[in-house]
Amino acid sequence: MSMAETLQERIKGFFPDLLGVTFVDVTPDCIKAELDARDEICTVPTIVHGGALMAFADTLGAVATVLNMEGNGRTTTIESKTNFFRALTTGGKIIGECTPLHKGRTTMVWQTRITDENGKLAAQVIQTQIVLPS
Repeated sequence: MSMAETLQERIKGFFPDLLGVTFVDVTPDCIKAELDARDEICTVPTIVHGGALMAFADTLGAVATVLNMEGNGRTTTIESKTNFFRALTTGGKIIGECTPLHKGRTTMVWQTRITDENGKLAAQVIQTQIVLPS
């Protein structure tokens, strides 16, 4: 089973599953995932809610942190900054690609680019995750 398939199983029944996150390719240095742009995650008809995009990015950053932690710790977001560049509309795929800016022992910083399926940038999220001992 690939890492993407393993993660897909682990999120079943939790918020990322409800949101519709689908992991495509997963490595410690890059998490790629998709989200269907559908009515249930819109703020008004056909326009995807910014909070759905932020939650999507937060999920990818958390997963990336877990893959890079030493031992059996936990993680949580301590800071997140989102820049929105264009609206995403229903009917297509939303693509997220999360890469590291900093991978430390106690904090990790991730950048997630969110695009439409044609590669047009819609949002960029930079988040800091803290690594907590178990």
